[in-house]
Amino acid sequence: MTAPAAVVIGASAGALEALSVILPALPVGFALPVFVVVHLPHNRKSILAEIFRAKCKLQVHEAQDKEIISGGSIYFAPPDYHLLVETNYCLALSSDEPVRYSRPSIDVLFESAADAYGAALIAIVLTGANPDGADGLRKIGEAGGTAIVQDPAEAFAPEMPGAAWQACPAARPLPLAGIAAFLLGV
Repeated sequence: MTAPAAVVIGASAGALEALSVILPALPVGFALPVFVVVHLPHNRKSILAEIFRAKCKLQVHEAQDKEIISGGSIYFAPPDYHLLVETNYCLALSSDEPVRYSRPSIDVLFESAADAYGAALIAIVLTGANPDGADGLRKIGEAGGTAIVQDPAEAFAPEMPGAAWQACPAARPLPLAGIAAFLLGV
């Protein structure tokens, strides 16, 4: 098994509550970068980085274009931009067309991160009400990465983790506390 090198997380409806279980659990010294896409209104400033900066032990940023990736940091996609991971381990922001009506898109992040990290990637699809993330999770699974979905029975909106699990049957369904515990064990 390849040692994990990065984590990608996608969420939509119910994201704040779900992420509030997982991200604050990550301890000082957690070495992997964590990239997060949450579906956001395109016409408003996001305060996700501010909210989680106050809750988390890791550095929390809103991603910047061409930013060099640093381990032990959490990067949130800004509103109205796709977040991509480049193969030279820099971040990129794109204003390309929405994917599945979303910009930022979970699929765009997951597919670019699969290209950069391959089997060393951990991908997590959380609560949400559309199938964004399903195609990206399948690609990560095909690349040998670790695929996890929030247990749809526990999710505020089960459609997103359910669609991702259907697209990637090898994904592990876990409750939020189980996802946090899994990350603590890597």
